[in-house]
Amino acid sequence: MEAGWAASRTKNTYLRSKYDSLVGRRGKKRALIALGHKILCASYFIIKNKECYKELGADYLESKRKKNQVQSYLDKLKNLGVEVEIKIKQVA
Repeated sequence: MEAGWAASRTKNTYLRSKYDSLVGRRGKKRALIALGHKILCASYFIIKNKECYKELGADYLESKRKKNQVQSYLDKLKNLGVEVEIKIKQVA
């Protein structure tokens, strides 16, 4: 729980954004426990695979949600018989 608390206080990190997304649904204490569990799982795989920790960034969850939402809408349109061509807008 203490590791989760420390991670929830960091800025612009994946763990902070994960905490923020969980706290609305589960509450502060359960979100802290879930965050501690996430840290424990990440630590296990870092040690097991002997690799470095890769910070995903604060916007990782938001971009993942957007990608899943777009795919969901595309699947719904396909089920309705609509063909869609996708053009990705590049931001420089």
